[in-house]
Amino acid sequence: MSNKSTINRRSFLKNTLTAAGGVAAAPLIISRASAQTSPNDRIVMGAIGVGGRGGYILSTFLQYSDVQMVAVCDAIGDRRKKAQRMVNERYKNDDCATYIDCRELLARPDIDAVMIATGDNNHSLVSMLAARAGKDIYCEKPLSVTIAESRAVSDTISRFGRIFQCGTQRRNVSNFVFAVDLARSGLLGRIKTVYAEKAWKKSGVHFKVLEPQPEPAYEVLAWDRWLGAASMRPFNSDYTGGFWRQHGDFSGGSITEWGSHTVDICQWALDADDTSPITYDLINPEGDIEAVYANGTKLIIKKGLRFGSCPVRFEGEEGWVETGDSGEIETYPASLLSDRKYSGGYPADNHVREFLNCVKSRQQPRSTAEAAHRSISACHCANMAVRLNRPMKWDPVKEEFIGDAEANRLRSRAFREPWTT
Repeated sequence: MSNKSTINRRSFLKNTLTAAGGVAAAPLIISRASAQTSPNDRIVMGAIGVGGRGGYILSTFLQYSDVQMVAVCDAIGDRRKKAQRMVNERYKNDDCATYIDCRELLARPDIDAVMIATGDNNHSLVSMLAARAGKDIYCEKPLSVTIAESRAVSDTISRFGRIFQCGTQRRNVSNFVFAVDLARSGLLGRIKTVYAEKAWKKSGVHFKVLEPQPEPAYEVLAWDRWLGAASMRPFNSDYTGGFWRQHGDFSGGSITEWGSHTVDICQWALDADDTSPITYDLINPEGDIEAVYANGTKLIIKKGLRFGSCPVRFEGEEGWVETGDSGEIETYPASLLSDRKYSGGYPADNHVREFLNCVKSRQQPRSTAEAAHRSISACHCANMAVRLNRPMKWDPVKEEFIGDAEANRLRSRAFREPWTT
C-alpha cells in the first residue's frame, strides 16, 4: 500500500534535500576550520593499519582541530614511517609514536579512540581488543571474515559500552541518504527488490597456501602480526601484495568487498539493521545471488548496475531510484528529482565527523556494530551459497543455517593462539 496519504513529493523534497549535502550533512558537520579547540576538548587518537585505505582515513581524521593523533601502528614498516611523517607534518612536531603490535598502542591510557584500517582479516580482532581496552572505535569495513566474529564484535561493543562506527561511509553521503530516504518515504510504493553491486564479476574465494619465501625482518614486515588470528603459514609476498582480497582466510572476495557497503545501504533502506534475508540462491555461474527477506522483499547481489562504484537500486511498486559513487541519481518518476542538487559523489568526511561527534555525545552513530554485523552476515551467507553451490536457508534470530550442519560449521573459524574472541 502506498503511503502517499501521509507524505507527498513536495514535503519529502523540502524535508530531506539541501544543496550542500542532503539530510546527512546538516546535523553532523562541524567545520574543520572552526575556532581554536581547547586541548581538553580534543579526542586523543591512535591509528591501527595505515596502508592505502588507512592512510586516506587517517588524513581525514587529521583535518579536524578536535583530533590529536598521537600514535600509528602497522605491521609493515614503510607504512608506519609514512603515516608517522603525515602526522608529524600536520602538527609540526616529532611526537607521533609508532608501534608494530597494536596491543602496545591500545595499552596507552591517554588514547581515547582508535581508527582501525588493517586488512579485513584483523578488523574483528583489533576491534574487540580496542573495546576491552576502553577505546572508542572507527573500524573500516568489512567488519569480519566470518559470521561469528562480527557477532562477537557487536556483543563486545555493547558489553563495554563503547562508541563504534563501521567505515560504511555511504550512510553519510548525501546521494545515498537521498535514495534511502526516498525508499522509506513511501513514494516508491512498497519496495519489492533492492540491488547491491559486488566488486567484480566472479564471486567466490580460494584457500591456496603459497610457496614459502624468506621472511622479512620483523621491522620491515612483522608476518605474525600481519596474520593476526589467521592460521600460521609460511610468508609469501603475494599475500600482502593484494592476493589476500580473494583468499577466504583473509577476506570474502567480491561480495564482501563492495557488499559491505551496498548490502549495508540496502539493509538500511529496508529498515533491516537488526535482521537479514532468510534464503540465498545462486542466479548464475558468476555467483550472483538472489536473497529474500521474511516479508518477501528480494535482495539481488550482482555486477552491472550504473553510476560509479558501489551503486544500489531500490525498486518499488510505484517507482524506483538508482545511485552510486559518481553522485548521479536517477528516479522514476523523474519528478522526484526536480529539486535535487548533487554534492559530487563520495567523500569520507561526514562519516568521520559523525564518529567524532558521537564520541563526545556518547550516542551511537549510524553505522553501528550491530548494523555492520547484520549486513556483513548477509554477505557471508551469500558467499556460503557460492562456496557450497546450493541454496541456503538462514534463521536471522538464531543466526544459524536451517538443517545444514556443514554450513553451520563454516560460520566461524578457530583463532590462532593467543588470540581469542
